[in-house]
Amino acid sequence: MVPAVGRAGPARLTAGFEQFGRLDLWDHQQVHGDLRPLSSAELISLAEQIKLTGRGGAAFPFARKVRAVIDSAMRQEKPIVVVVNATEGEPAAWKDKVLLARAPHLILDGASLAAWALEAEEIVIGVEKDHVGHESLRQALAERRMPAPTRIVGVPHRFISGEGGALVRGINGEAHIPPGRKIRSSDSGVDGLPTLLSNAETYAQLAFAASLGPYDYAAVGTAKEPGTVLLTITANGKPSVVEAPTGVPLKEVLRMCGTNPGQGLLLGGYHGKWITAEAASRAEISRESLTEVGGTLGAGIMIPLPEDTCPLGEVERVMHYMAAESAGQCGPCRLGLPDLARTVSKLVQGGGGQAAVRAAAGVVKGRGACSHPDGTSRFALSALEVFAEDIATHAYSEGCGRPVKGVLPLSSSPETEGTTGGVGKLVVDWTRCDGHGLCAHLVPELIRLDGNGYPAIADTPSRPGWRRMPGALWTCARASRSGSPASRQVASAARRRNPSAGRQNRSARG
Repeated sequence: MVPAVGRAGPARLTAGFEQFGRLDLWDHQQVHGDLRPLSSAELISLAEQIKLTGRGGAAFPFARKVRAVIDSAMRQEKPIVVVVNATEGEPAAWKDKVLLARAPHLILDGASLAAWALEAEEIVIGVEKDHVGHESLRQALAERRMPAPTRIVGVPHRFISGEGGALVRGINGEAHIPPGRKIRSSDSGVDGLPTLLSNAETYAQLAFAASLGPYDYAAVGTAKEPGTVLLTITANGKPSVVEAPTGVPLKEVLRMCGTNPGQGLLLGGYHGKWITAEAASRAEISRESLTEVGGTLGAGIMIPLPEDTCPLGEVERVMHYMAAESAGQCGPCRLGLPDLARTVSKLVQGGGGQAAVRAAAGVVKGRGACSHPDGTSRFALSALEVFAEDIATHAYSEGCGRPVKGVLPLSSSPETEGTTGGVGKLVVDWTRCDGHGLCAHLVPELIRLDGNGYPAIADTPSRPGWRRMPGALWTCARASRSGSPASRQVASAARRRNPSAGRQNRSARG
């Protein structure tokens, strides 16, 4: 199932949603008309006139991407591949899934325009495995002819799946994690060919602009950011997708969804920023306006935090989730993010201080193989600014007295499916623990030591919570419960997860 859809202005990408549950090819053509191929020059001109930027979070100008791919293909004398990134690995993101499920032909129109203009050798669409959008897309491809061979690649449901390099690696049959070094897909992407890679909504916006024309497309929105954007707004635990013209007051869009900024409003998801309720009252729906008030539009994710939950506890849950979502291939992610999460946990306990969080964030910023460390540290640092009063309350009163309601959605782990129903709860039996700290040393992103030096597998220091756990750890937990030596089981699981860990930590086991 996908969330309900609303709009704060004229329906564009969501046109036809009121009449049709899903627009098949016939419905799509009745609403959006027939598609006319464009030359590469026409495609670039259209993208420049409507100021089209990527809608996956980075907001990179689409026309510049197209030029870079063309230049690379000419320089290398190689054909081009078009890739649609519809992975949406972030738990709070739904806009691309809605497009896939209800308007798949709009995405395919945009990809077709790019393929025609670039004379692409292939079109590849990355989607989350087994989601309803996957089947809708498969049906859409069966309903039409594409200008180039087109295939769908299912990706694992992980936060880092949406990273462009991770998607390209997955398409190429490699591990679906970001590459260890930065590689421009325009130079070497799918099968080593120049690759145009952009977000699903970006292609849908391109298709709509081609059908409407650049001048009519710019009839709504702001002069600097014409058109509409798709937003995912999660209010009271319930997500909805809203299409809104740029320039609409943010507070009006929140009111449409029956909510308000609450204690603070998260913009751009878990790589985004928090802003205060006062800042939200001044903001409009545009990248420029949201940046001016200290936020970011990102991929259009917005989550207001209600007054009846502990904001620091909510932030802590996400920080440990983000640390566990690391690919584990570079130091800033594998070691730095768990350390940053631990410093946030100390804030919740009333200790540590903001300086420790800032120092831990400074260690990872700008040093990762991808943007995961930077985005996660940005999320944490903005929380320090918006929830400063709560930090003081926790420091003086050892808490704020409010529960952690889990307002910020987290994903269950596919690695545990079939063994724990998708989500499991792992706790430590302290009566059988020697307190040697080996487990936290081997897998710091999953296990940390509390103030007494004992391990905790939890979202908060005192309450074991719902966590992403590799299947190997579930196996060793069951074995440990039945009497097998726990340290041997944890070390074995850690080596299976990261073979170098065992070699690096043999001295610790002595």
